[in-house]
Amino acid sequence: MPIRLTLPPTFRDRIADSGRPQIGMWVSSGSPLVAEICAGAGLDWLLIDGEHSPIGLETMSALLQAVAPYPVTPVVRAPSGDAVVLKQMLDLGAQNVLVPMVDTAEQAHDVVRAVRYPPQGIRGVGSALSRGARWNRVEGYMPDADRHVSLFVQVESATGVENAAAIAAVDGVDGVFVGPSDLAASMGVLGQQTHPDVVAAVHRTFDAVRAAGKPVGVNAFDPATARSYLDAGAIFVLVGADVALLARGSEALADRWIGEGEAAG
Repeated sequence: MPIRLTLPPTFRDRIADSGRPQIGMWVSSGSPLVAEICAGAGLDWLLIDGEHSPIGLETMSALLQAVAPYPVTPVVRAPSGDAVVLKQMLDLGAQNVLVPMVDTAEQAHDVVRAVRYPPQGIRGVGSALSRGARWNRVEGYMPDADRHVSLFVQVESATGVENAAAIAAVDGVDGVFVGPSDLAASMGVLGQQTHPDVVAAVHRTFDAVRAAGKPVGVNAFDPATARSYLDAGAIFVLVGADVALLARGSEALADRWIGEGEAAG
């Protein structure tokens, strides 16, 4: 007789049940070993990045399996809001999804429909074949599917900032994540995530999302910037990345033991 399995709480539930902001980091290398190391670090959540990394569906599945034994919540960023990709990600076991480049409430409605089964949405039915439902070992997975999935959308353009209140108000959007890098680019200050105009736009987005009753998060690798955003009401924040830690750490070794001039030569 098959065992019956219970899925872990969603990121939506983790945020709601926690008395403090959720602190996490990016997993972008595509290495299950690196992901497992990060999963055991004591952070609250990991963002597995399917947009700006070499992570495809098979790798994503391996990464989710690698972090599953640890008390950390994985969130998977899709490469886009494409309904087919979102369906595949949910079926391979991504309970918590972040969709990038959402600029309007209409786009938010579309991604909500993509992660919900009919009649509320258009998600294809394949639970018997998928890890998401543990091959139908999660009792009542399909009627309870919305309880097992959380959806976050990313506001990272000037248009998205202007529409943040409407985006956050969409039923089925569980939170909004602000991306200062692309936001800076859309505002004509590429590479200047801490430009005063960008910071002001981030704060406007925070206010709009919080007024809609939804949690808001942000990406901020600089500790002072991360702290200021936490003070401003960010509830989930990414403060580093596996590849960035490796890059800066290996550079520091070279600087210490070889020296900048010799390393460059």
